[in-house]
Amino acid sequence: MSKPIVAIVGRPNVGKSTLFNRIAGERISIVEDTPGVTRDRIYADAEWLDYNFTLIDTGGLEPESDDEMLKNMYSQAEIAISSADVIVFVADVRSGMVDADMQVANILRKSGKPIVLAVNKMDDLAKFGMDIYEFYQLGLGDPFGVSASQMLGLGDLLDEVVKHFPQGDKGEEDEDVIKVAVIGKPNVGKSSLINRILGEERVIVSDVAGTTRDAIDSEYEYEGQKYVFIDTAGIRRKSKIRENVEKYSIIRAVAAVERADVCIMMINAEDGISDQDTKVAGIAHEAGKAVIIAVNKWDKIEKDNKTLNKFTKDIEAEFKFLSYAPKIFISAATGQRVTKLFELIKAVNENNSLRISTGMLNDVLIEAMAMNQPPAEKGRPLKIYYITQVSVKPPTFVLFVNDTELLHFSYKRYIENQLREAFGFMGTPIHFIARNRKE
Repeated sequence: MSKPIVAIVGRPNVGKSTLFNRIAGERISIVEDTPGVTRDRIYADAEWLDYNFTLIDTGGLEPESDDEMLKNMYSQAEIAISSADVIVFVADVRSGMVDADMQVANILRKSGKPIVLAVNKMDDLAKFGMDIYEFYQLGLGDPFGVSASQMLGLGDLLDEVVKHFPQGDKGEEDEDVIKVAVIGKPNVGKSSLINRILGEERVIVSDVAGTTRDAIDSEYEYEGQKYVFIDTAGIRRKSKIRENVEKYSIIRAVAAVERADVCIMMINAEDGISDQDTKVAGIAHEAGKAVIIAVNKWDKIEKDNKTLNKFTKDIEAEFKFLSYAPKIFISAATGQRVTKLFELIKAVNENNSLRISTGMLNDVLIEAMAMNQPPAEKGRPLKIYYITQVSVKPPTFVLFVNDTELLHFSYKRYIENQLREAFGFMGTPIHFIARNRKE
């Protein structure tokens, strides 16, 4: 079952990023005392009371005027509503309840999604204790007084959040359905690909980046296998919020990737590979999903006998972390090679769920160590006693060693390469956990 998604929403400078970092347990967002400085990592895995969930920080607003701020906050609230299972709405006790808080609360309330109201900066109960009551006017239920900077009240807040998580009783009957998220930056042809597969104009397609607004799931059956295609919607282009459009597309991708078994990472052949492509691909990789790289609009490229080779090398250079992902060059507009995607989807999905017996794994490990001895540090050699697989989706292995500090990244990569050579694992990341044998 996919992890629940919790979105943190609120106007600038109420402490969303500080709260995000406290819950995530590490300083991921850049936090400064200036509105709208959240950049880069806006999502993180978090856990509370044995619940694992994905946390999204919808910060990063850089308003140029009150009107522009409200437009941005409307967009932010729309994204949170469509992507999240639970919304944490953050207000600031020091500035009190303002009109913008009420505007966004109105949108959130109509959504029907569970909303937990966090009133932040409650560092001094004697001073601010009574001020929390005005936030009842938002109509979002009991406000939870917290201080993200002082880590006060977070336990009660998270207790309330996890109460609203979807129960894991559904999804048993559709185990044979492969859920496929079509991801990529706006205007790479995600909706066109899904329309080509479905044979109908199910999704709005336009040359304006981000015309798809709502996440759309489409069921499809091909050669007896059932699929659900998840279109990672963009958002309408608005003036002066180009940076936010990019961020919104990443939030959409996080939400879709969490629900998917397989991710088709689409690249626009005409544009080449951009930083945003690598960001979106990184989401799928870090989530441990099976990945296929699909280069779209291949029919529009002038080619010679070196074109394919050069583009393949560019992909390998930019997506080093996705070296395991198969590549396919398609045209959603003409249907070129689109049906071949189904073979790849089935193959990478099977590999993401592949289990290898402990005996076979250790045969490969012994041979690998014979060919390339484990490294030593300050005269102390690394000893790997044995390997065993502990889970799938993605395939995850525990290496029992004499000292986890001696197991360097390069030797772990070497073992990964030997496992891939022996068992394939095309299209899926492999995770390793190192443990001292005495554990």
